[in-house]
Amino acid sequence: MSADTYTVGDEHRGACFVCSGNHSQSQLNGRDRRRFLSQAASASLASVGITSGLLSASAPALADKHKAVKVAADLGDEFVVEAGWALVVNAGELELLADASVLVRSGVIHEIRSKPIPGNMPRIREPGHLLVPGFISGHTHVCSATPTRGIIEGPRSYIRPLELVEKLSNDELDALTAFNLAELLRSGCTTQVEMSLSLRQAESYVRVASEWGVRGYPGSMIPDISRLAAVWFRSTDQVLWDSESETLREIAANLEFGKKHMGSGNGRILPMMAPHAADTQTEATMKAIADASRELGTGLHIHLSQSSGETQTIRRLWGKTPTQWLQEFGFFEAPVFGAHMSGLDWDVDPAILNRYGVVYSHCPSGGGAGGGTQPYPEALGAGMRVNIGIDTHSNDYVEDLKLAVLLGQARFELLHSKSRVPIKNPTIWSAIKGATLIAAEGLRRQDLGRIAPGARADLVSIDVSGLLVGSGSRPPEPLNNLLYANGKMVRHVMTDGRLQILDGKLTVDDESKVLLNGGQVVDKIWTQLAEEGWFTPTPR
Repeated sequence: MSADTYTVGDEHRGACFVCSGNHSQSQLNGRDRRRFLSQAASASLASVGITSGLLSASAPALADKHKAVKVAADLGDEFVVEAGWALVVNAGELELLADASVLVRSGVIHEIRSKPIPGNMPRIREPGHLLVPGFISGHTHVCSATPTRGIIEGPRSYIRPLELVEKLSNDELDALTAFNLAELLRSGCTTQVEMSLSLRQAESYVRVASEWGVRGYPGSMIPDISRLAAVWFRSTDQVLWDSESETLREIAANLEFGKKHMGSGNGRILPMMAPHAADTQTEATMKAIADASRELGTGLHIHLSQSSGETQTIRRLWGKTPTQWLQEFGFFEAPVFGAHMSGLDWDVDPAILNRYGVVYSHCPSGGGAGGGTQPYPEALGAGMRVNIGIDTHSNDYVEDLKLAVLLGQARFELLHSKSRVPIKNPTIWSAIKGATLIAAEGLRRQDLGRIAPGARADLVSIDVSGLLVGSGSRPPEPLNNLLYANGKMVRHVMTDGRLQILDGKLTVDDESKVLLNGGQVVDKIWTQLAEEGWFTPTPR
C-alpha cells in the first residue's frame, strides 16, 4: 500500500475514516480545502475507457475481504474509489457493477473496472457500499427549509416563516443557506435546480455553493416571497394586472443576476430563470421571462400546474392549460423543470411535455411530512420524464427517494383499478433513474448523473451493509436497500472529485459552526413567530 493509505481494523467496518497520518486535525478542518480541484480540467474522452469483469451477485463475506482505507480529505488530482457495487451506465441504461473500481483524474471519471485498478494513488475502499452518481434535485428552495421544519405539519401555513427569512441580514441568510446545503450534501444531492425565494437568497446560494464546490442552476422566484402572497392568493385579477410593472422589474434584475454569475464556481453555477408559476404572470411578464431565458440559454424552472386551481385560472384567463401557455411562448425549446404537476390535464399536457423532454420534478415531501401524494404513477404511466425533487421542508434526498417509491406504490394500489389514465407502479429503479440520468438529460448534460468514462466525478458512497439498512454483508440487490435507508447512510460525497462529505462529516466547512449559526437564525425566526401568536394549537 502507498503512504497515502492504510488499513483500519474490523471495529470500523463500513467506514472510511478520516486523514492519513501526515495531516493534523486542524488542517483537516481548515477552510484551505476549498482550493482543492478548483482548476478541474477536461479529460480527453478518447483516452478513457471502461473494463468490465463478471457481474456477480455473490461475494465473500465482508469479514473475509474488508479493507477499509483511511484517507485524507484532499485526495489530490488522481485517486480511486472502490465499492462493493457501483451504479454505472452501459449502453445508455443503468446497471449494477460488482466490486467496482473508479479511477478519477482532474475531476473526471477516467476508468471503471469490476476489479481493483492498480497504482500507487490514494483510494477510498468501501466493499459494503453502493457507489452512485451525485443526485440531482430538480426543485429546491435551499435557504428556506429549516425555518419551517417541524412547525407546519399541522394546519399552519409556511408563508409567514418564509416571509421572515427574507427580513434576515445577508450573514444570516448565508448561515441558513449553509445549514441547508450541508444537509443536501449529507444526503448525496450534489446538484440543485434552485428556485431561491428572492434575489437576495439567490445571491446567498451562489456565495455558499461557489465556496463549497456545489453544482447549481439558481434563479430567484418571480414574484419573490415579499410579493408572492398578494399576487398568488389575490381576491381579484386586478391585483395581477397591477403587479405587472414590479414583476417586469424583477425579471430584469434576475436576468442581470444570471449574466453576472453565469459560470461562477469554476463553471458549476449556471443560473436559470425561475418564475413562480403561470398563474402569477401576465402575457407581458411571460414574454419577458421567455426573452430572458433565451438570453441566458440555460432553460426554465417553474411550478407547473401545481394544483387544479392554477390550471383552472389559466384556462379562465387565457383559454388553455399552463403547459399549452408555456408552449405558446417557446419555453420548451430549452431545458424546463416543472415542479408538482398535480393539476395537469392528462388528456392534453403529457403529450406536449414528452415531445419536448420537459422534466417533472416530483417532490414527495413538498408539503412537509405527511403531505398528500402527487401523480407520480400517472406521470410514469404517461411516459413522462420524472425527477425526484426536494422542494423546501426536507433536505434528505435518500429519504425522498424512498418516499417517492412508497407513497407512489400506495397511490398506485388505490387507483390502478379505477384510473381512467394509464398508471405505472413506481420502483426504486425508476426513482434512482429520475434522480440521475433523467435529470442530467433534462439539463442536457451528458457529463452528469452517471458513472461513466468522461463524466464529472460527482459521486456518492452509501452504506448498504450496516445496521438498519443492510445485513452485515454486501447485499445482492443493493438498490432495494435504499428503501430502508436515509441520508445518514451516505458516507462520502464529492463534486468534480472534491470531497465535501467524508465518513458522514462535512469537510468543506466547520460542521459544528454551520450547525450553531444555522440554529441561531432559526431560533430568531421562531421567537418572532411566537411573539406574533403564530403557533396556534394543532390536532392531537
